[in-house]
Amino acid sequence: MSGIVELEQLLFSMNPKLMDEEFVFCTVSNDVSDYIELNPLATFRENEGLTLVLTKEAAIDAGLSFENTFKQITLTVHSSLDAVGLTAAVASKLASKGISANIIAAYYHDHIFVPTEKAAHALSALKEFISA
Repeated sequence: MSGIVELEQLLFSMNPKLMDEEFVFCTVSNDVSDYIELNPLATFRENEGLTLVLTKEAAIDAGLSFENTFKQITLTVHSSLDAVGLTAAVASKLASKGISANIIAAYYHDHIFVPTEKAAHALSALKEFISA
């Protein structure tokens, strides 16, 4: 099942959903297998270390440090990994409202992590695509 490629259709159909949990981004130097019990939502290996996206609770329980907390907004439309412009449109919309966006594309959906205190405002901004 392939996802939607056309930008206009993606923006109109995105139906953003704000998730309940708070997440944090942590960096560690060990291998991902050392942190699997924390059930990370996402991981990414960089030269400087391993990034873990964890619930705030899991990071605190594990004694891991983090700088900020984020809420996840999932664009529930099935976007193709070959779609052009969705990330740019979302980032531009949020930037115009003064909201930072950390975007992770997965197979079916795109997930935007915004500062916790700006999550409701970010959700409203993204819904502007649907009503336009």
